[in-house]
Amino acid sequence: MTSKNSNYAAAESYLTFQHNEYTGLPILDEKGRPKLRDSYLLDTLECGESSFAMACLIANRKYGKNGGREDVKTHHYIVSFDPKDAVENGLTMERAQALGLQFCKENFPGHPAIVCTHPDGHNSAGNIHVHIVIGSLRVRTVERQPFMDKPCDWEAGKKHRCTSAMLRHLRVAVMEMCEQADLNQINLLEAQGDHVSEREYWAQRRGQRRLDHVNAKLAAEGQQPTQTVYQTELDKLRKQIYTCIKNELRDNFLRKLRLLSIAFHSIHDKNCSIAA
Repeated sequence: MTSKNSNYAAAESYLTFQHNEYTGLPILDEKGRPKLRDSYLLDTLECGESSFAMACLIANRKYGKNGGREDVKTHHYIVSFDPKDAVENGLTMERAQALGLQFCKENFPGHPAIVCTHPDGHNSAGNIHVHIVIGSLRVRTVERQPFMDKPCDWEAGKKHRCTSAMLRHLRVAVMEMCEQADLNQINLLEAQGDHVSEREYWAQRRGQRRLDHVNAKLAAEGQQPTQTVYQTELDKLRKQIYTCIKNELRDNFLRKLRLLSIAFHSIHDKNCSIAA
């Protein structure tokens, strides 16, 4: 995930204080103060004696970068472990934090970073996970690694590139880390279902909560709910497109899209967009 928020302290605040998972707003105590999370481990890297926020601001000033509203200020990665690892393989928060720190050093060298381990996920699945938030600007030149393609990937004053190649490298790195640590893992290089944005993910969660509330009222009145799973408009569109494209040649695919009143725009067959 990328963020254009110039308030670098917000990243640490999110990781250390409780937030409403639907609204993103901090949860307050009886005196109106933000409530700390019950449990977390947090360390910083490449920040020297400064906080993460100050280290990022100093780097921006030094290199004259990230002054615009549209500039990406931070990147947020999450390494989530199998819930069974705690029982079967002795995974603790301390061990996960150590793995996260090493992963960050190896894959994001030279970037100010926060590494923070939480004991559970949104769905209370019990999966220990590690948040890695890096400042987009590299503060020192680092030794070139095999996954680095261009000088901007290792030179000081250049920005992190979240490319498809980089994401593939990170998936492989997570798999190798789990293998070396004798932890459970999945093949992150295989398709893992639909690619859903964070915005759509939370829209689905909020919609499902509203639907569950409505269905509970219907059940209390002795009525049978007609819908139990909430679908976003994007998900409906996605499933219509998948239905069309399955085992179809391009011409038949476009014809079926037109029957569904879905417009297809192509520019020299290189960049395509789909709109309802």
